Amino acid sequence: MSDYSDSGAIVAAALLAGFLGFLFFVAYYVLSSIFLGKIFQKAGVQGQWRAWVPVYNFMVFAKLGDLSPWVPLIGAGAAVVLAPLGLGFLGSILFVVSTALAAWRVGLKLQKEAVWVVLYVLLSIVWLGINAYDKSRWNPLIPPAPWASNGFFADRTVWQGIPVQPSAVPPAPGYQPPAPGYQPPAPGYQPPAGYQPPVPPTTEPPAPRVDGDPRV
Repeated sequence: MSDYSDSGAIVAAALLAGFLGFLFFVAYYVLSSIFLGKIFQKAGVQGQWRAWVPVYNFMVFAKLGDLSPWVPLIGAGAAVVLAPLGLGFLGSILFVVSTALAAWRVGLKLQKEAVWVVLYVLLSIVWLGINAYDKSRWNPLIPPAPWASNGFFADRTVWQGIPVQPSAVPPAPGYQPPAPGYQPPAPGYQPPAGYQPPVPPTTEPPAPRVDGDPRV
């Protein structure tokens, strides 16, 4: 009788733990989707539904971070396929690393220092919440990513409804991107403020000397 009671308690505890884990997963999914939607809105992404599609939402997040969206997809797929072999963690590592690289780039575009990516790695939900609701504005005009010319990590895809990130394309040799707030000059030359044109001479220059001139 005691063994039966103990088994029932173990089953009940397992069911409770599973139910609490399910609630945690649902809460995390809902919050992360809401936060991603706000970040997508700052970046000019069309369609809030993109933030609610599992895996695809982080593919969009990767594009905003100048990273190929296929990299996190490969990581997620490898985690599922390799799980029966006990190697699913390899795909999970690729997914986490790729989204962390994208978070670093997205953070730069939201006026965050590079060190903020540590918060994303440790508490991604907190990082997403801060960047979703703070007063930062989206600025894609930052130096290109180190992997911009790499075939595997570089983003070369164009998806309708998702703005093309100019910083994902490596600049021409010698090109320096304009500083934030740069305004191109107005058409036509405008002299600087306070400029005064030179005054013309008041006396006529002497006439050239010729041979036989009595003034010489």
